[in-house]
Amino acid sequence: MSFSNISKMNFEISDEQKKFLEQVDEACKSIREHESRSYLEEAPNDMIVPEFGKIGMLGCPISKKYGGLGYDILTFVFALERIGREGNSLRTFFSAHTSIGQMVLQNWASEEQKRKYLPDTVSGKKLMAFALTEPDAGSDPGSMTTRFEERGGDFILNGKKHWVGNGTLAGVMTTYARGPDGRISAFIVEAGSRGFHAEEMKNKMGLLSIKNAQIRFEECVIPKENLLGTKGKGLSIAYSALIDGRLSVAAGAIGVMKDCLDESIRHSQKRQQHGSLLAKKQLIQEHISAMILNIESSRWLVYRSAIARQKLHDYVEGLKEKDPNWQEKLNREDREYSALRAKADRLAAVAKLHSSNAAYDSANRAVQVFGSFAYQRTNRVARHFLDSRAIIIYEGANEVLKLKIASLELGDKYQAY
Repeated sequence: MSFSNISKMNFEISDEQKKFLEQVDEACKSIREHESRSYLEEAPNDMIVPEFGKIGMLGCPISKKYGGLGYDILTFVFALERIGREGNSLRTFFSAHTSIGQMVLQNWASEEQKRKYLPDTVSGKKLMAFALTEPDAGSDPGSMTTRFEERGGDFILNGKKHWVGNGTLAGVMTTYARGPDGRISAFIVEAGSRGFHAEEMKNKMGLLSIKNAQIRFEECVIPKENLLGTKGKGLSIAYSALIDGRLSVAAGAIGVMKDCLDESIRHSQKRQQHGSLLAKKQLIQEHISAMILNIESSRWLVYRSAIARQKLHDYVEGLKEKDPNWQEKLNREDREYSALRAKADRLAAVAKLHSSNAAYDSANRAVQVFGSFAYQRTNRVARHFLDSRAIIIYEGANEVLKLKIASLELGDKYQAY
């Protein structure tokens, strides 16, 4: 008996995707040694922009209208998965620049703002960042204390953000502040703005080739035209950005697991102890099998999340084409948009929670397979171990994501946070 293939969820890659992913693979290989040196020196990798810029990765999911490749979100996820094999430091660069950087503008900026900022970020002339977290407002961004007021035709910002990925390198970023009425708005900020100060955050445990910054806004002047979206709706923009941020973390985590597996197999097949290869030891095989389970269970959660995020994107883009007041319609709680966003939000949270835990578990197991060889940062799995500890914390601490996932199912009145 034969069956028709009527499934709409097909993760087989096309020839175009295959060609692009081969280019991503070559770019990753070309910077691998430099990335390792940069990590040990705690310096930014200055080969990222030229090497990945050549293949369009600096604007992979950005519309061709603004110089990007215009690729779908699943293709971007495939690319981040490959980049993740080189480490969470490298993947974090792309998360900050594209997932919670460029895509915020593509999703919410006016046409004039997109034409002003996106082409330069796609070309690599300017890098992007996302400044939301504050010293006293991490998992609870609604408690932010950064303030803005309108003065003389401009917005004036005062406050502090920290752990801003790409923060010392970015030429443009989005940030969020509370107005006199208590509502939060979003803004596009240029690094050279008066009253803008960025300082590198040092002495980090991992993520050593990505530069995080503490940003201070001291009477920082933001032109009126740099308001992002509708005034007072900034928190909604920030939360939508976190969907893309969590998806990117989860995608890169798969690459981390794959590299830990490959390195562990390579080492265990050549290292002998007690008269036989490590690869023949049952307890070593238990680590190997656990890594494989981590990869496969994470992969399908991530891909499914990407499909849900694409459906949300397509709906909003269709609305933009039909209705010039699309943002106001969304603000009035468009039912279809709310349903699509809730699904994308939940699946991204599930994917990030599971994949980040699985990546840390895989890295920990890989260190154990290597033994003392992995107790130096010169070893790839040691770097994965250090970096994977961070992804359990950022883009939504995993404890908070557990509560989020449950409350999305139970309903708003059961929120535990």
